[in-house]
Amino acid sequence: MQTVASILWRRLDAPGHDACRLERNASAWQLDGAAVFRTEGGRIAQLHYRVRCDLLWHTQWGTVRGWLGESAIDLSITRDARGHWKLNDEAVSDMSHCVDLDLGFTPATNLLQLRRLNLATGESADAPAAWVDIEDGGLSELMQRYERRGEGTYAYEAKRFDYAEVLGVTADGFVSDYPRLWRAED
Repeated sequence: MQTVASILWRRLDAPGHDACRLERNASAWQLDGAAVFRTEGGRIAQLHYRVRCDLLWHTQWGTVRGWLGESAIDLSITRDARGHWKLNDEAVSDMSHCVDLDLGFTPATNLLQLRRLNLATGESADAPAAWVDIEDGGLSELMQRYERRGEGTYAYEAKRFDYAEVLGVTADGFVSDYPRLWRAED
């Protein structure tokens, strides 16, 4: 894998940081990162994550390893060629329409949807994702919507969390400004 870009974020709603790099080889894209933060409930987390996509930005697999409070975290998420998802080798039903993996604890995986959608200014699209809830270790659908507003800006909405903001995005596709949640460090 060859590194294409990297970023460091500071969490805004709680103490925390996240560092991630985007890598590529002849057959895949990969996100490789690590996040350390405190949850709303006060537990401290240290998580390493990796997500692999094909060259068209369709998620193939992801892993999350580390700890959350006193609990060890070891998640393996896969998506087969027919779109079927598995979490730790257990089938997850009713999510074959989800192309993207969204790791709920990091802004890194928004890059996957933004790169895959490749929206022109003024275009919008729904991007339902397989969302990892690190608190309960589950995988469920997260309905998301993106609208490209201009060079480096996207309106983003996730109704499940009553969240709607305009995201700032780098030329590489990383979210640089995730209002109220994350901001890239200079």
